[in-house]
Amino acid sequence: MGDIVNLRRARKDRKRETTAKEAEANRLAFGRSKHERTLTEQENTRAARLLSGHERLPDPAPSND
Repeated sequence: MGDIVNLRRARKDRKRETTAKEAEANRLAFGRSKHERTLTEQENTRAARLLSGHERLPDPAPSND
C-alpha cells in the first residue's frame, strides 16, 4: 500500500517549487543586489558632479560702457 498524500499540501509544495525556479531565473536575468544598485547610482552621481565642475561656461557678453 502506498503512502498517504495530502493533495492540498502536495499542490502547495509544487507551486512553491515552481515559483522558486522562476525567482532563480529572474535573479540570474535581472538581479543585482540593492548595494550594487546604490553603488552604481552613487558612482554615476559623482561622475556627473565632477564633469559639471569642469564645465566651461561661455564668457558673459561685453558691456558697452
